[in-house]
Order: sequence, then C-alpha cells, then structure tokens
Amino acid sequence: MSSYYRASANKTPEFPSLMGDVVADICIVGAGYTGLSSALHLAEKGYKVAVLEAETVGFGASGRNGGHVGIGQRQDQQYLEEAFGNEVATLLWHMSLEAIDTVKELIKKHRIKCDLKHGNVHFAHRSKYTRDLEEEVDFLQDRYDFDQIDYLPKSRLSEVIDSDAYYGAVVDRASKHLHPLNFLLGLAAAAVKAGVVIYENSRVTSYEGAPAVVKTTGGRITADEMILACNGYIERLEPKINGYIMPINNFVLATEPLTDELVTQIAPLDTSMSDSRFVINYWKLSGDNRLIFGGGENYRRGYPSDIKAFVRKYMLQVYPQLTNTNIDYGWGGTVAITMNRLPHFGRVQDNIWYMQGYSGHGVPTATFAGKLIAEAISGKLERFDLMASLPTTKFPGGTLLRWPGMVAGMLYYALRDRF
Repeated sequence: MSSYYRASANKTPEFPSLMGDVVADICIVGAGYTGLSSALHLAEKGYKVAVLEAETVGFGASGRNGGHVGIGQRQDQQYLEEAFGNEVATLLWHMSLEAIDTVKELIKKHRIKCDLKHGNVHFAHRSKYTRDLEEEVDFLQDRYDFDQIDYLPKSRLSEVIDSDAYYGAVVDRASKHLHPLNFLLGLAAAAVKAGVVIYENSRVTSYEGAPAVVKTTGGRITADEMILACNGYIERLEPKINGYIMPINNFVLATEPLTDELVTQIAPLDTSMSDSRFVINYWKLSGDNRLIFGGGENYRRGYPSDIKAFVRKYMLQVYPQLTNTNIDYGWGGTVAITMNRLPHFGRVQDNIWYMQGYSGHGVPTATFAGKLIAEAISGKLERFDLMASLPTTKFPGGTLLRWPGMVAGMLYYALRDRF
C-alpha cells in the first residue's frame, strides 16, 4: 500500500528500539501528533521525556490523513452552545482558533517544510443543506464576530470549483492545509532537538503503578507521569478508555501531477475542500499539484483490495474531467471517532493521562492537545480539565460488540447521503 506522503517525505533518522531500563520524567506512548506535540511542549518546559512508538514515527493516522487544519471543533458552534452554554462554547471556539495558530507557529518556529497553504471550502452536496451553511456563516459572523468566512450560492461556485456536484459553499479563509507526514516529521525533529528520546518498534506490552513502569519486549521505562497518545491504535492496551472510541478505516488517493488547466478547474483558490456528506469527501492539491482525494470508509480490519479504484469513484462524482487522469497512489488509515464526535481527554489515574477520539479533526486538535497536556502537567489544569469535562459515552456493546451497531448506523447515514 503506497502512500504519496511516505513517497514525498522529508528525510528523517531512524530511531532505535528500547533496550534495557530507562528513567524519565514522562513516558509517552505513541509518536503521532498527540505524542510528539506533547513531548515537544513538555521538553521545552524542562521535562525529561521518552516516547515509545509501536511502529515508526508517522505510521498511524498522523502520517496518512487529509492534511486539513480546520476551524472549530468537530461539532459546530450552534450545537456546542445548545449543549454547553455560551461560556463553554466560546472558550472552545477560541481554543480551536488557537489550535490553528499553534500549528502555524510550530511550522514557523521549527522551519518545518510541509507545504502549508491557506483556506478551506465546504460544499453542500444537496440543496436542502444550503440553508444550514448560510445559518452557520451568519451565526459565526454575528455571534463570534468572525469575519474570515462567507457563504457562496450556487451561482458563484465557479469561483472555487469547476463542478456541478454542489449547491452552495462556505469559504473559510482561516483554515489551513499541509503535508501531514512532513509536519509530523518536523515535530519529531524539533522534539529530539529539545532533548526528547524517541524509541521506534517498541510496542508497549503492559504498564502499572505510580510512578508508571511501562514495559516493552525489549525493556522498560520508569516515569513519574505517563501519556497514552495511541488514539485509534490503543487496542487492548487500556480497556478503560478503549470503549469510548471506534476505529474506522478511511481511504485516500493521489493523482499524477495535474496540468495548469486542470489545477485551475480543481481548486482555483488552492484551498482544501470538503462536503456535507456523512461519509465525507475531502480533498486538496499537494505541493506538486496532485489531487489528494479522500472518500469512502469501511468498518472492518481489512482494506479494499483496490484502494485506488475504491476512492476513484467518489473523486469522479465531483470531477468527471479527471476520468483519464492516472492515479499514482492509494492508501488507507485508521481514524478514531467518538459517539458525539467531541475529543475524549482525561486521566486513568492521577499520573496517567490520555487524549484521543479526534473524529477526523486531528491535525489541529491533537497538536493542540500537546500544548494542553504540557500546561496541565506543569500545574495549569484549567484548559485540559475543560476538554476532559466534555461528556463522552461508551459505544454500546463495549469493545467486543460495538461493531455491529456501528456498522448499521454508518450504513444508514451513508444511505442518507444519496438522497
């Protein structure tokens, strides 16, 4: 399974496996955005940090996703106000904007080469959804004084796309998009420079205690604090939190580099794009003008036998002009969703922390989680505790029986996408 991101990745050193006993202030399990952002922010505060990765840096969703860096939480602001009141919703809104700024600042500070670009367009795939988009824009402009967003009716969609697939759109100038793996590799390099030690191919087999003793087949790390940053790859490591997330597989393709004419048709503003389907389509142009298009998902461990063909049919529904365009890469990855699509933060015990369940909003939210955990461990708990206070519900049936209900629900909403 060949990923464009892996093929175009910046060079990075290989990291050793854990061998023997190591002592650290903080042990982090998982070298994705959550783990490496946490490691970097904590190291900058003077902590001795060790990171354990079961595979290699960027192996999971952080190295395979769409690269969108979007405003807001995974739920819209109107929902957040209705659910939690204006004060909490406003705090969550400003934290979401700070999350984008955090990504930008990290890229600038550490000179990360990751094809950072600006803007997102979100489309209504049915005419009945256009009113929802208009109301969202009016709400953010009026209630939050947010002036970086506008609604485009169908008559103006040619400004942002050459396609007949949509009925209206929200143009968001605050969001960003980037090469997700190169951003992560930049975080890894910055973390190492700050003193973090990373161990690859070091799957955690068990942990216990305070201080935490974290064991792999090759050794163990003893640390005052431990962070579980596994997200959709947590599996059986911690049953107390596993049932709050559902790992699902999402799929992406990358075309050959497009001509200037096609680039103008596909994304004249060079923004990232997405649509209103429950099983969302999302896409953008790469730094070398390939279309990176994500579409379709499944709810089992296996991937489709031909990922390129699986995603291509969704791409052609949006861009039939790409019928004769070669597909150079196709790959998949695991996304962890929660029941209400809000992230799941908290502690298993006083010295064992976790952040997970980003529900497709992981680039900004997981990166920002690293900033929040560094604040919390250093004594400023308010913002981490706010995120941890958001209500979460286990999937019905627990970790063993959640799949049948989830599949039925997803198939129902996928069917609704067609009407």
